[in-house]
Amino acid sequence: MILKIKKLKGCEDLETPRYMTNGSVGMDLYAAVTEDVIVNKGKITLIPTGIAMEIPSGYEGQIRPRSGLALKHGISLVNSPGTIDWDFRGEIKIILINFGDEDFVIKRGDRIAQIIFNKVAIPCIEIVEDIDNTDRGLNGFGSTGL
Repeated sequence: MILKIKKLKGCEDLETPRYMTNGSVGMDLYAAVTEDVIVNKGKITLIPTGIAMEIPSGYEGQIRPRSGLALKHGISLVNSPGTIDWDFRGEIKIILINFGDEDFVIKRGDRIAQIIFNKVAIPCIEIVEDIDNTDRGLNGFGSTGL
């Protein structure tokens, strides 16, 4: 798979998204803010990354929180994981939320999230009168125990 990344105007100074170790599956994304942004406790803030991607057909990008930010500061994503469709060509932006007890400051170039790429299947839809039954059947939330 080849991933084309475009750095947007004014963001050429930011690091290119990359894997931090040989075993990492999440590629770090960086904050492209022009000045410090405070993510107030209990609030949601949209943070730009300064990049656009050409994700190959048949793949999706999943935006996920960084575990260190979540553990140490309560910083997560509102829509986790967020999905970047392969036909989207706009700037990747991250919807952060602060679940922590204190306001959190985002600085230019901070690693704020990660993106993971997955192959996806697009099904052909068939409308039917019935679907096959299973042992679980209609049993939903909590039906398999704790």
